[in-house]
Amino acid sequence: MDATNDLQTATLIKGRSLWREALGRLFSNRGSLAGVIILMLLVIIALLAPVISPHDPIALAPRDRLQAPNSTHYFGTDAFGRDVFTRVIYGGRISLQVGFIAVAIASFLGISFGLLAGYFGGWIDNIIMRLIDVMLAFPGILLALAIVAILGPNLINAMIAVGISAAPTYARVVRGAVLQTKEQAYVEAIIQGGARTWRILLLHILPNILSSVVVIATLGVANAIIAGAALSFLGLGAEPPTPEWGLMLSDGRNYLRHAWWITTFPGLAIMVTVLSINLIGDGLRDALDPRMNT
Repeated sequence: MDATNDLQTATLIKGRSLWREALGRLFSNRGSLAGVIILMLLVIIALLAPVISPHDPIALAPRDRLQAPNSTHYFGTDAFGRDVFTRVIYGGRISLQVGFIAVAIASFLGISFGLLAGYFGGWIDNIIMRLIDVMLAFPGILLALAIVAILGPNLINAMIAVGISAAPTYARVVRGAVLQTKEQAYVEAIIQGGARTWRILLLHILPNILSSVVVIATLGVANAIIAGAALSFLGLGAEPPTPEWGLMLSDGRNYLRHAWWITTFPGLAIMVTVLSINLIGDGLRDALDPRMNT
């Protein structure tokens, strides 16, 4: 048991050292550093929305409808006289929430099924992976549409749908990582030592496969934001008058020729947010790549 404990301790120390090195490489990458700064600014702006803008994001003002960007309404107003700038920054709260909650759902489901399939194998692996294959046979947005159609169109169900539709990717990656990790000497030693299955999975295998999950989850936030906006655009996500970026795009599509600002600014908000998250994801992928550990 002493040898097993020493091996486990050495593995944990090495893992922490690798994570510190990865973080150092991440923040030395200009692209990923720019992504972190932009995303943090977006989060701060969304949290401080009531302080930044004096306008109400849902209050109607018919006299101010369809005003072009000016000194009072920085991004103009929509067809109901609502301040677009205010709705964009409040919409950041909802869209970021959709992204992170959907990824949390996808990660939980994918990691759980991936751990079970990879560790136990046999008929458990066959059943889980055949279910994953069926889900992967559908495009993610189509699967999300089907789930929302079953659960009902609202923001919470849209987050659940996006999360479930993204879970198969996590399950496949985790299963592959578990198949490799459980063959390691330290895992075999822990199994021979009589450790409980849940301890092996959660305390010894999971921490060593998190690097792959972190990269996928980071990039998954961007995809979830786009998918959530798409569902809202189609009327299956956020409901009016909620200030959500996808719904704002839908509200302004009939005014593209005469009031371009209604759709342009929420579209730019989606683009900048997704770009910043993708920059972080690319930086994480490079930082956590074992081939970079030289």
